[in-house]
Amino acid sequence: MKNSLKGQQLNILTTAFCFLLVYIVSGFIWWFVSLEKQNQQMYQYRLEELRKDESYYYEKVEALKDAKKRKTFQYIGEGSTFLLVILSGGLFVYWTARQQLLLSKRQQNFMMAVTHELKTPVAIIKLNIETILKRDFEKEKRDKLLSNSVEETKRLDVLISNILMASQLETNEYSFNKQMMNLSEMLHHSVIDFQNRYSDRIILSHIEKSIFILGEYQLIQLLINNFLDNARKYSQRGNEITIGLKQNNKYCELSFADQGAGIPDKEKKKIFDKFYRVGNEETRKSKGTGLGLFLCHKIVTDHKGEIFVHDNQPHGTIFTIQLPLSKNNNGI
Repeated sequence: MKNSLKGQQLNILTTAFCFLLVYIVSGFIWWFVSLEKQNQQMYQYRLEELRKDESYYYEKVEALKDAKKRKTFQYIGEGSTFLLVILSGGLFVYWTARQQLLLSKRQQNFMMAVTHELKTPVAIIKLNIETILKRDFEKEKRDKLLSNSVEETKRLDVLISNILMASQLETNEYSFNKQMMNLSEMLHHSVIDFQNRYSDRIILSHIEKSIFILGEYQLIQLLINNFLDNARKYSQRGNEITIGLKQNNKYCELSFADQGAGIPDKEKKKIFDKFYRVGNEETRKSKGTGLGLFLCHKIVTDHKGEIFVHDNQPHGTIFTIQLPLSKNNNGI
């Protein structure tokens, strides 16, 4: 309902701006026609005052023509300048207002997503604890409920960490402590941990050994975890998730490929925007807040790297991250 209202406001804003644009351009055209008509009348009036038998008649006629042309160019120059200034100002105001409406819509979607993401694990943890307190379960059953509660607590921790990290990175308040790190080992351990947590998922990994980068350990770990979780959320059980790491000249290439629905071309440039999520928040089935890819892009940029998005075949998405290798890639 509220998203629909935001869309209506955006349409009204666009319509109003187009109407104002047409009105301004029409006004300047009318202004130019009126002044040019007056210029022509003045030229005719002064031309009629001249006498053909007086000396330098033709020179004076040419002088009047030159004066008329100068006036025309003056009107065109001044009118174009004023029109450009007004249109630039109008475009800036329109763009700013439009961005504010879009940001407001994304923030609203973010709040809807965060509310859902927070309520779900809290409800599960509460239910598990209440069940344990009310019933006398066997140790195996009780341990399973407690383990489930721990997993939901981890979900909460990741969500809160993402929100705090996004705020710190965006305001440049995060204190970086970059050091040489073995990306191959970190990725290998992350994949094993991911396989243990989601044993029903098919994970294929192709990781070259001994690839070192200069990076912030916590941020690079968050980068890997977010892309792994993103591949899990947007692909079905039974579909392969492929993780790769290889050296390419002075860079290393880290890739995450899923076989999900994929990302439309028109959405690819927007997915790294803060709060942006593909599709409609009210009908979307996958969980998320719109911060994961924003964080990933920010982390990669702060490490002087780049992210590329490609279509997987026959369907799905491939994210490729390029990060500069450490100057001594042997880890010595």
